[in-house]
Amino acid sequence: MRRGLNIIFSLVLLAFTPVQAAEIEPHNLVESTAQEVLAIIKQDKDIQAGNKAKILGLVEAKILPHFNFSRMTKLAMGKNWPKATPEQKEGMIKEFRTLLVRTYSNALSTYRDQVIKVEPTKIQPADVDVVVKTQVMLKQGQQAVTIDYSMEKITNDWKVYDVTVAGISLVTNYRSSFDSQVRANGVEGLLKTLIEKNRSMEDKDKNADS
Repeated sequence: MRRGLNIIFSLVLLAFTPVQAAEIEPHNLVESTAQEVLAIIKQDKDIQAGNKAKILGLVEAKILPHFNFSRMTKLAMGKNWPKATPEQKEGMIKEFRTLLVRTYSNALSTYRDQVIKVEPTKIQPADVDVVVKTQVMLKQGQQAVTIDYSMEKITNDWKVYDVTVAGISLVTNYRSSFDSQVRANGVEGLLKTLIEKNRSMEDKDKNADS
């Protein structure tokens, strides 16, 4: 089940490659960029073979600009966010971003012709917060998985601050884990845990590519 959710979240990330457009509506952003990036993966044998460096390069260059990791980290920390010092907050944003990228980049090579269907979103000119609803069509005979993107408008750009997969919120899921760790070891303990986990994943990726 977790492997399946990782695959789905990799498609979540893929849907947000930058598009050269002024004031593009959020559901159009998802639909057009999803098709473009999925086509790249289908044609790139290195990514399909699991080349870690190339996968991370794709994520860093094409996907991350459309996610608001500052707000995602703040939401994941919840009531513990005010307890963190400015230095700890900066560190948490950096390490949480790295954790998400490394965790779900590993699933990109498993993409095999899944299809993303995007529902039109009714928005007003003054709207600055919307939810874009999509479905990921898996293998024939399997039930589609719903994915909701919570997005906010910052200046002229729409950015993702939460993703809900099959009813499970990404930030809420991490909030429970983070809260337990803060209660046990404080914010500094949580930050050290993330640093160690990211270092371990980095070493594993290097060994896989060597």
